[in-house]
Amino acid sequence: MALPFARSWRLCRWSAKRRGFASGESQRGISFKLEEKTAHSSLALFRGDTGVKYGLVGLEPTKVALNVERFREWAVVLADTAITSGRHYWEVTVKRSQQFRIGVADVDMSRDSCIGVDDRSWVFSCAQRKWHTMLANEKAPIEGVGQPEKVGLLLEYEAQKLSLVDVSQVSVVCTLQTDFRGPVVPAFALWDGELLSHSGLEVPECL
Repeated sequence: MALPFARSWRLCRWSAKRRGFASGESQRGISFKLEEKTAHSSLALFRGDTGVKYGLVGLEPTKVALNVERFREWAVVLADTAITSGRHYWEVTVKRSQQFRIGVADVDMSRDSCIGVDDRSWVFSCAQRKWHTMLANEKAPIEGVGQPEKVGLLLEYEAQKLSLVDVSQVSVVCTLQTDFRGPVVPAFALWDGELLSHSGLEVPECL
C-alpha cells in the first residue's frame, strides 16, 4: 500500500536536485545519508548518519518521533536521497554483522514490510555467511562471497539492474534484474552488528 507522501515524491521529479533526487548528470554517483525518520526503533544511526547499528532492545517507542515514514515491524532504514536515472555506485562496510540485507527500495514501500519481502525492493541478503538475492520473499543463492569486510553496489537505473560488487577485485559478483517504476533509495536492514555506507563515489571504470 502506498504511503500518503508517495504522490508528492513522484510529482516533484522535475525538481530532483532541490528535493534530494540524484540524476545521472553528475560525474559522481549518489551521495546520501541514512534518514533517521525512517529507521526502526531498534536501529541507531552514527558517523554522521552514514552508519547504522542494531540494538537488541532498541530505543523506547515513546522516545522515537512518530511519523508515517518510520518502519514499524522490521529493522529497516532508508537513505535520504532517491534515484531516478543514471548509474550509481556505493559501498558498505560490514562490522560484526552475521545477518543483514542491502539494496534499494521504492521510496513509498510499506513501512509494515521488510526489504526483500515485497516486490518493490531489490536486495542482497547475507545470513551466516550465505548470500542470496531477494525479491518478493523469493531467494536465489549467490556463491563464493563469504563474509567480506566491504561490498559494493552498482545501480543502473535505465538498464533496470542492481549488482553486487566484489570491491577487492572490482568485479560484479551477481546482478539482479529490477522493475523500477519510480524513484528508489538505498535500503538497509540488519539484525546484529553495524553497517557503514560510503557514497559519493565514482563508478569504477571497469564496471
